Amino acid sequence: MSEHDDKKELNRRTFLFQLAAMTASGSLLASCARAGVGTSTAATATRSATSPNFIGLQLYTVRDQLQADFEGTLAKVAQIGYKNMEFAGYYNRTPEQVRATLDKLNLVSTSSHIGAPLMRQDAAGQIKAAKTIGQDYITLPSYSFGKDLAGWRKGVAEFNQWGAMCRDAGLKLAYHNHNFEFAPLDGTTGYDILQNEVDPKLVDFELDLYWANFAGQDPLALFAKHPGRFTMWHVKDMVVTDDKKGMSPVGKGTIDFKSYFAHAQQSGLQHFFVEHDSAAQYPGGSLASIEASYQYLHQLLA
Repeated sequence: MSEHDDKKELNRRTFLFQLAAMTASGSLLASCARAGVGTSTAATATRSATSPNFIGLQLYTVRDQLQADFEGTLAKVAQIGYKNMEFAGYYNRTPEQVRATLDKLNLVSTSSHIGAPLMRQDAAGQIKAAKTIGQDYITLPSYSFGKDLAGWRKGVAEFNQWGAMCRDAGLKLAYHNHNFEFAPLDGTTGYDILQNEVDPKLVDFELDLYWANFAGQDPLALFAKHPGRFTMWHVKDMVVTDDKKGMSPVGKGTIDFKSYFAHAQQSGLQHFFVEHDSAAQYPGGSLASIEASYQYLHQLLA
């Protein structure tokens, strides 16, 4: 994977926004308004941040399977051993339908990726959906900050606004990074602006360990610099071939996950999610990819 990945990530975010936009249908919002609030019956699962029995999955990883068979794919994910689902779109299901499927399979969802355009369009509706499903977080998968400090500070203002709405509903807002946030910007970086200027009572961070490494950042240094701020992680591995960086199932690459999990408390870790953007290209497909990641993490955390 090379520097053209920024363009690929833009396409990825567009895909996420399109999927998330499915949730904005009138039927979904009506169902949200009728929905009750509570914790999934799967809450009996061990929720310790580093428990081998509560490994999470960002479902973008198996999007090719979900598009063909939503319920059947979640059943296969559960059979592998995953417990905690992070959604990236609901594939035309209402919040009640999503919740019912999770309950049936003894799964939970503590987070969902919701694009900034959809939050601007209907933040209240997204919060209602999250409450119905039983989530703790609404997580922004990315944000178009622009090229100057003003754009980043606009982001700070929006994050705090949405974070206050989430707080009032008993949720938390989080932001997920890629690599561009760490680029130099007027003597600082966009990521430092976010870390230093968003209200920590309103906004947490989901650190993508792959993209931090891709940008030349040391997650351990980030934990030390901003302790307690990284309440969620994306766990994906990196392979380096001919000076090109690419993704792989966890345990098949070069990232030292053992050292990161040893500092989970300093990070503030509450939930982590396996992700592999190009898992469908892995030998055996996306389900084989997530099974390989699960087996490695289950052994590492046991």
